[in-house]
This record gives sequence, structure tokens and C-alpha cells, in this order.
Amino acid sequence: MLCSFNKIMGLAGVLLLIAFGGSLQAAPEEKVGHDERCSVCGMFVAKYENWIVQVRFADDRVMFFDGVKDMLVFYFNPRKYSDKERQDISEIWVKDYYSLGWLDGRKAFYVTGSDVYGPMGKEFIPFDSRESADNFLRDHQGREVLRFEEITDDIVQSMRSGSKMRHGDN
Repeated sequence: MLCSFNKIMGLAGVLLLIAFGGSLQAAPEEKVGHDERCSVCGMFVAKYENWIVQVRFADDRVMFFDGVKDMLVFYFNPRKYSDKERQDISEIWVKDYYSLGWLDGRKAFYVTGSDVYGPMGKEFIPFDSRESADNFLRDHQGREVLRFEEITDDIVQSMRSGSKMRHGDN
């Protein structure tokens, strides 16, 4: 009887993992300490609440950034700013420009080249839908809408010109 019970419980556990495994994400941190600094530029991120970006690692550690651009600088070269590797990143959280709600950064739409600047100048402006991104692009003279996987280090570096700080980036 005990053996049968253990098999049933094991099967239930497997079914729960299958049912919820693809959607189990930790929620983004809602409170960011006033002493938290952007890991790339060193600015205090809490001052720029609407622009905060978070990266959560497999070990549940969270790093904060003062905008998508600095997070992407980190993403393309994490060893320069930490002891982590890109494959250690489990979640990326950005804020939708209009609603300020948290979005999965890998699923967001990003507008480049607009007349809206973030704390570090030129910025990737995130949106939860293509329609919102297209509307913003038209209203703010944006250049293009990109998905996360379309963003390259070369694009990120081209947007950084003139705004490099800290860590010997000059």
C-alpha cells in the first residue's frame, strides 16, 4: 500500500511540474533599496523608478540596472561586471513604458532611436505589445522596433556613445 501511495505522489509531483514548470517565474523585486547601484554605471537605481531593470540569476540573486541599455551592456559581457555568466541569468524584468508594469524582458518589444531619453541618455524603450511599440515609435520619432533576440552588442554599443561611465569603459 505504501509503495502504491509513493508512486501516486511521485506521479502527482511530475504532473505538477509539467503543468506549471514553463510558467514558474519568481516575481520581480517590488522594493529596491536606496543604496542599490546599477552594476554597469554605478548610478543609484531607486532614483529612476520608472526605468529600473532587474536580472535574476539561477541562485536567486538579483542585480538592478538604471535602464535596459545598461542591463544589455551587462548581458553581453557579464564577467566584466560580476562573477556570473550569461547562462546563469534565469529572468530579466523590464517596465512597460506606458503602464510601468513589469514585463518579461525576453518577451518585450523595444523601440530604439526615439526622442525619449533614459537616465543614461539613449535608451531601449520597452513595451508589452507590438501595437504599443509601433504607436510610440510614430509619436516619438523612433527608428525601429526590436525583439530581445534581435538586439546585438553592436546595437547596444552604438547607443552608448558619449555616455560611458565607470569600470574603465572610456
